[in-house]
Amino acid sequence: MHTIYQLLSEIEKNNESAALCTVTNSQGSTPRHGGSKMLVYPDGRFIGTVGGGEVEQRVIHEALMALDDGVSRLLHYDMIDPARGDPGSCGGQVEIFVEPILPDPLIIVIGAGHVGKAVVHLAKWLGFRVAACDDRAEFCNAQSLPEADAYYPVTMSELPQQININKRTFLILTTRGSEVDAAGLPALLAHPAAYVGVIGSKRRWATTVKELKEKGITDAQIAKIHSPMGLELQAETPEEIAVSIMAEVIMVKEKGTGKAMNSEKQN
Repeated sequence: MHTIYQLLSEIEKNNESAALCTVTNSQGSTPRHGGSKMLVYPDGRFIGTVGGGEVEQRVIHEALMALDDGVSRLLHYDMIDPARGDPGSCGGQVEIFVEPILPDPLIIVIGAGHVGKAVVHLAKWLGFRVAACDDRAEFCNAQSLPEADAYYPVTMSELPQQININKRTFLILTTRGSEVDAAGLPALLAHPAAYVGVIGSKRRWATTVKELKEKGITDAQIAKIHSPMGLELQAETPEEIAVSIMAEVIMVKEKGTGKAMNSEKQN
């Protein structure tokens, strides 16, 4: 049977997720003592134990929450009186640290033209995992985009069948036209991406919105899309546009404001 440390290595190698739960302190009579570990997977499966029973069920619940919000937590439980809400009655106290183990965020660049290439280069330099998607196979390969980690020469609507799109996925559409966006976005919007950005002018986006509504996409779904994407930098070259786009991605990822650092002085 694999040890938890071996499983953690596999999780990191395969860009998967899990929450590591460790008993950091125990006093008195408790089911498990310091150093006991449990690994909780996103589907609720777990390996190891931090005590069993009600306390373990509470920790699993917290572990799943940590996987969802990405925030570690230190849990404290008294094991004295279930009538007042304690998860046990053995008489001790236990602290358990829950740490989400998450893969690096994934950028998927859809559209491998000049701007797409620049975004792939910059996103990789910034430390993201990067995948490229373009229905033109001659543009979506290791020769054309050597810095990408994976290649998906399929249509945008086929992409969710090829790769898991989740809350750590950032979708950047640097496509060649509104008709491509309108055809492919409905399939992408069915998944909980952290960010969906579409390149183009306001006029192009208005055309895309009209077509999306005709396909039954709701206003609430459309409101989640960043378009025209990027921060206003007066960018012109593909490289400058890539900086604008990735600046917005980082802003969303880190919950920034996008304001100038000296904006308070200016006010």
